[in-house]
Amino acid sequence: QVQLVESGGGLVQAGGSLRLSCIASGASEIIFSVTAMGWFRQAPGKQRELVADISSSGSTYYVDSVKGRFTISRDIAKKMVYLQMTNVKPDDTAVYYCNKISNRDSWGQGTQVTVSS
Repeated sequence: QVQLVESGGGLVQAGGSLRLSCIASGASEIIFSVTAMGWFRQAPGKQRELVADISSSGSTYYVDSVKGRFTISRDIAKKMVYLQMTNVKPDDTAVYYCNKISNRDSWGQGTQVTVSS
């Protein structure tokens, strides 16, 4: 029932910034408010990996490779999750997805982020 739609990707130069957005269409505000959400990415030839997540309490986690550069946040009322990417690197190139940390919904189409050098 819940549809995840990611947006905001694009082509950026190394060192630049990008803000990704995800809306959990169909989710109730209350349920969304108690759901831990995460951003995942999958680069060509690589496994999909968790990049960052945010718990219902607001606690955040970041994979070491993006610490200090990416920031995950959420807007409960809008049922949205964001990933602010700064100082991006070519290794950040991937398709980015959002989803629940536990009991994941169906994956959305993701949004492509391409970082040029």
